[in-house]
Amino acid sequence: MKIRLATIVCTAAAIMATTVAAHAQTVLKWAHVYETSEPFHTDSVWASEEINKRTGGRYKIEVYPASQLGKEADINQGLKLGTVDIIISGSSFAARDYKPIGVTYFPYIFRGPEHLIAYTKSDVFKRLAQGYEDKTGNHIAAVSYYGTRQTTSNKPIAKCADMQGLKIRVPDVPAYLAMPRACGANTTPIAFAEVYLALQNGTVEAQENPLTTIEAKKFYEVQKNIILTGHIVDHLNTVVSKTLWSSLSDEDKKIFGDVMQEAAERTTKTIEGRENKLIATFKEKGINVTEVDKSDFEKTVAEKVAFEDFGYEKSDWEAIRAIQ
Repeated sequence: MKIRLATIVCTAAAIMATTVAAHAQTVLKWAHVYETSEPFHTDSVWASEEINKRTGGRYKIEVYPASQLGKEADINQGLKLGTVDIIISGSSFAARDYKPIGVTYFPYIFRGPEHLIAYTKSDVFKRLAQGYEDKTGNHIAAVSYYGTRQTTSNKPIAKCADMQGLKIRVPDVPAYLAMPRACGANTTPIAFAEVYLALQNGTVEAQENPLTTIEAKKFYEVQKNIILTGHIVDHLNTVVSKTLWSSLSDEDKKIFGDVMQEAAERTTKTIEGRENKLIATFKEKGINVTEVDKSDFEKTVAEKVAFEDFGYEKSDWEAIRAIQ
């Protein structure tokens, strides 16, 4: 009888312990707008599993890809509303709350991905990221390379002036619009999901995106030319909400930060590797891939676009340009 009673007590204790552990687990939502095949998603899943492991199962992070919790503007708003805890998003959206951080989208500010990554380790980045955090409470935990934005078009483009009158789809973000408008193009803000059809039916004649996006969205099927304008070296931030970040212990902040940084480095490596192979891939498909004199584009932008139009500080631009 005593043995049976002891067994019952032990079983009850085990059930209670399991129940307490289950109640102790915090479930978090991580949202982004990218497809499940892209490293922004696969590395987010890796990070969520790694955080779960390193915190002894105290955090379960559910990753919602492909705009399942809303478009990029929606998930940024979700950080404020508490409907999401972690997002992957560009600095163009962070700049809606803190304009100076958007300077990183000024055309030709970065020489390439290595320069971008060097910036993310610099004092100027720390200052801009802190300015964003002071304004919103949200914490930028990591930055990954998204790709260098290039142009696709139905007609050949060799110099900035060749874009005069060109109907081009560009995201409705001031810094993205700067180069095409400086070159005289007619910009059109079409929803990302509708770009392929817009190119196919001639609503627009051109668009701009990194090579990896041009491949993933198959824009090369409806465009004859890829022009390597390299006008923006783009990036994405991994952002933790004010509510979540302020609730974490210093130990957990380190775990979240370390894992998210490792995930961003994995993503950056993958994107760079893909980009390096894609030019040859596109040429094999019969696409006309053209190098251009970037200095011609950069000179035109410098002459026609003012920092004051964006709320950026020229001193930040100069500091970033000087990073080696």
